[in-house]
Amino acid sequence: AAMRSRAEVDATLQTAKLNPAELLPAVHCLSFGPQAGGGECCLLQLEPGLCAELEAGRSLVIRGEKDEHAVLCSKDKTYDMKIADTSNMLLFVPGCKTPEELNADPASCNIIHSQIAGFSKNYWELRRCRPKLKKLRKLLMEDPYEGPDSQKDQTSTFSKYTTEDLLSLIQASEEEILHQLQVIDACKIEGYWRILDFDYEMKLLSHVTQLIDSESWPLSKVPLCACLEELGSLEPREMIEHILLSYGRKYVDDAGEVFFEMREDKICRAIAQMLLQNAVKFNLSEFEEVWQQSVPEGMTTRLDQLQGLALVDKSSRPETIFLLKVEDLPEDNQERFNSLFGIREKWTEVDITPYIQDLCAEKQTVGALLTKYARSSMLNGVKVFNSRRPIS
Repeated sequence: AAMRSRAEVDATLQTAKLNPAELLPAVHCLSFGPQAGGGECCLLQLEPGLCAELEAGRSLVIRGEKDEHAVLCSKDKTYDMKIADTSNMLLFVPGCKTPEELNADPASCNIIHSQIAGFSKNYWELRRCRPKLKKLRKLLMEDPYEGPDSQKDQTSTFSKYTTEDLLSLIQASEEEILHQLQVIDACKIEGYWRILDFDYEMKLLSHVTQLIDSESWPLSKVPLCACLEELGSLEPREMIEHILLSYGRKYVDDAGEVFFEMREDKICRAIAQMLLQNAVKFNLSEFEEVWQQSVPEGMTTRLDQLQGLALVDKSSRPETIFLLKVEDLPEDNQERFNSLFGIREKWTEVDITPYIQDLCAEKQTVGALLTKYARSSMLNGVKVFNSRRPIS
């Protein structure tokens, strides 16, 4: 394109009926450079916090396998990526000066010739989302660890996963993945993350609770050294320590000795799962009796320990209880509600909350989720929720 002169610019302003006195004196003359093809560049809109991450030299990572929707992760947060189209074409002009910069520099040349290096009709928009962590448990459950003597472990053809593997497969930030590994009580064995087979976990837990019982230790002060000493001949020491970490809170006393305060609710919950997993439904009053007899001396069982694990059916006579684990339900909001309304047509808020709590986004309440995905009505004076759409 030929370079425009000041006279040509003034003539154009006059044709457009614009008063030059109301405009900045500098004029940008734009021309397309030889390489100004679209599609070479992608624009990503970042919130200030993510800009600061990049400016500090940290990385942002895009995660997702071929069949998954891409997400972007910082060190500790996950964002959905969506393409936003714009009605105006966006032009990339290297070294382009903004009106503020031109104002600040009165000496700036009054005609600036700029070459357009590229253009775009859309950009990637980020929206903070829940990390997609369900797959983490699914991958580790392909090959649960059954203990050092397990023949299955020697012959297993399933993949084993290192931290690096999980970072490339799971759509979540590193901190969210490491936190979730703790939540699901995964442990590192020979460099690979594993989940203990439930029966093996219960075997380890019963070794520990029987030892506590036989030594008459208080549940709030279980010594690590003595546990390793006594049980080390039965199971690997790191497994004994892992079960104490899973079911207890570690602390160090004034003399520097390591103790564990056992977590009553978690132990009662695990024993309930063991009792319930062999029955489709269990008479509630019989279950409560057997459960209390099965937990270690000094522990008290309560139904609220089973939130998100088991559900009481108050409408059956006699009342029953059955296993319903929140981690077995779908991760997608609509699919989760479909699944729950397939199990039970009408739910009270108290019953459904443990099964949808984990779906709440930042600052979102269970009430807001129910408003969106369920319809409320009154049944015998109690507010209940049912599906907004027909369940097939």
